[in-house]
Amino acid sequence: MKKISKRPSLKTSPRDVFLYLLAIITLYISIWRFIALIFEYIHAFFPDEVSWHFTQSSEEIRASMAALIVGFPVYLGITWFLRKDIISHPEKREFWARKWLLHLTLFFAAITIIVDLIILVNNFLNGELTVRFLLKVLTVLIVSATVFGYYFWDLKRDTLPTSKPSKMLAGIISAVVFGSIIAGFFIIGSPATQRKMRFDEMRVNALQSVQWEIINFWQGKSRLPDSLSELKNDISGFVPPTDPETRVSYEYTIKGALEFELCADFSLSSMKNDTSGNADFAPMPTMISKPMGMYGQENWTHSSGRQCFTRMIDPDLYKLAQ
Repeated sequence: MKKISKRPSLKTSPRDVFLYLLAIITLYISIWRFIALIFEYIHAFFPDEVSWHFTQSSEEIRASMAALIVGFPVYLGITWFLRKDIISHPEKREFWARKWLLHLTLFFAAITIIVDLIILVNNFLNGELTVRFLLKVLTVLIVSATVFGYYFWDLKRDTLPTSKPSKMLAGIISAVVFGSIIAGFFIIGSPATQRKMRFDEMRVNALQSVQWEIINFWQGKSRLPDSLSELKNDISGFVPPTDPETRVSYEYTIKGALEFELCADFSLSSMKNDTSGNADFAPMPTMISKPMGMYGQENWTHSSGRQCFTRMIDPDLYKLAQ
């Protein structure tokens, strides 16, 4: 009598479910942040004058880099562990959680590709086909198609996940992701440069607040304060700020009855001349970040080192208190 062969029993555990969930979640995070990072690079090298998005790009680049630095290695590690587990237990290829999550990934990737193509056609018909837009659509299309193609192949193949194409693709994707992270340091600078930028932002914001306190003082007393210490106000709670790094007081000089000068020492230059001769805050090439409170405030651009800002009060604009 012929014996009927039994399929090996599928032994799974909550650990398997959680590992597959974690792998898919870190995959989604990595894809989301990788696309966001590439978008910011496109914004940096193909700026759009009608878009205000550039003012937040530095923060977005840092957030995307941080997510990829943490999330992508976690995804690679979990995926490597799960594939070794499948090699040891081939029956786990049929694990329900694995198939459900991979099919869900295929679904999202397919929807993204379809939506991406719809947006492309719609913008083409609307006459808004630009290099900036095409690069962004191409980015989403390539990433979605790569994810869809790989997991579709992974679900359909019969061989164990030890083939050269699988390893080659993993190596290429890893190189691209880590290359995009490294590129971020050339766009926004090193952590040390970012710290210097933060200090300079704080200096500009402090000088702005001092400037307005001086104007308020003049409006109330019809004269400029003799020193910054006169600006201290127990009711409003204003205390003349000091340099956030050195704790040295900012320089204040009276130049005339309506004219004064504020000086500070800056770590970096905020000057970048474009082809039209306009200055913009850009300590790095194609940098796309401005300090808080500086939108439209071109009179706060500065070089590195000691920089002074001369201000003249316009009596017609700033009326004296009656």
